[in-house]
Amino acid sequence: MLIDSPNARSKSVTVADGPETYGVLNRHPAVKGSTPTSTEEQVAVKLPTFRVGVSEDRNKRCRRTMEDAHSFVYDYAGIRGQGYFAVFDGHAGKHAAEWCGQNFHEYLLDALLTYPDEPIPELLNKTFLVVDSRLSHLAYRSRTHSGCTAVVAFLRMEHQTPQGRKGFLNQSLSARGLMQGRGEDELEAETSGDVPSRRGSMGAGSSGGIGGAASPSHEQSLRRKMSGRRIRDFVRGLTGSNKADDSAVDDDDGSDSGRGVETMDPKSETGVRRVLYLANVGDARAVISRGGQAVRLTYDHKGSDSQEAKRITDAGGFVMNNRVNGVLAVTRSLGDASMKEFVVGSPYTTETVLDDEDEFLIVACDGLWDVCEDQDAVDLVRGVEDPQEASKKLLEHALGNYSTDNLSVMVIRFSRK
Repeated sequence: MLIDSPNARSKSVTVADGPETYGVLNRHPAVKGSTPTSTEEQVAVKLPTFRVGVSEDRNKRCRRTMEDAHSFVYDYAGIRGQGYFAVFDGHAGKHAAEWCGQNFHEYLLDALLTYPDEPIPELLNKTFLVVDSRLSHLAYRSRTHSGCTAVVAFLRMEHQTPQGRKGFLNQSLSARGLMQGRGEDELEAETSGDVPSRRGSMGAGSSGGIGGAASPSHEQSLRRKMSGRRIRDFVRGLTGSNKADDSAVDDDDGSDSGRGVETMDPKSETGVRRVLYLANVGDARAVISRGGQAVRLTYDHKGSDSQEAKRITDAGGFVMNNRVNGVLAVTRSLGDASMKEFVVGSPYTTETVLDDEDEFLIVACDGLWDVCEDQDAVDLVRGVEDPQEASKKLLEHALGNYSTDNLSVMVIRFSRK
């Protein structure tokens, strides 16, 4: 076990580009601006297995509002080296995408803790369906009917056992009950800001996971502190609609300033492999560069797809001008409660064991892919080591080629073993 210092804050940060930024990104202890002073801090500071860059733009020539959202988390689920990356492309309003950006990672984490023995693709499918159902419930309550396409990537550390590949489980975490419908109102209040006493000074622009400890009394206390700070020292993420200032992140109180949050380091195990799991609905896409070759890890769900069109007509709908019931261009999404009979939330999933040939992953909404082929995107940024520069270059390429949509581009550069 390694202990992350609660004061291990990066002064060297990566910031999302564009006027619609969501906050400070890439706050990982390994990119601290100052030298660690204590032995414990020196042990905790380890290079991540990936680096993330994000660029976004409203595309003011064509769009009056920004309806995209995105998020990523370092050391996801309390396992050093794991990562969570997601882009949500909203339509008919920003509500569905924004909610997913703030909450999807927590539902997936709850699924991992609730069903630890289930295959990850099945857990991703369950999470998508639960989130889709939750969005329909929220739409009914708020009388909004927005939706979003989604691409979610989970980089998992696994080791080989006689029973097959197994993941690591951080025993200091416990499930919150989101997959069974418990704790959702509390989570909604936290992310909407209705309970400011339980939120840290980062506001809605930050995100993390959920957590607890073995002792019930300590778990309750720690969960309060974690949900308030969005577990800012446990996982590093970004969501929401506010700008966040790293210098403003402070503890809720000083009583536990020296304790930190436990993070399991699987590198001490033999035979550890990195496995990348992808799930998507709609036309948000993820493409990996494997030795310079573009490999698409997602599937575009559109009305022009014959199998999707047949599924919709079999359900009693129709496809006109490649649009579901003549309205929606995608055939799968999260939200869109008024069309849920036809536009389902079941994702396409893939599983990829990473090796040294796998260089970087591009996760982006269709604002990029409408004007850029997969291989062209890989060729454009393969020689760019800084993922932030790479994401900006792709965004500028899309704008220069007259993309008419909001743009969100995330580049994850994998570190060599």
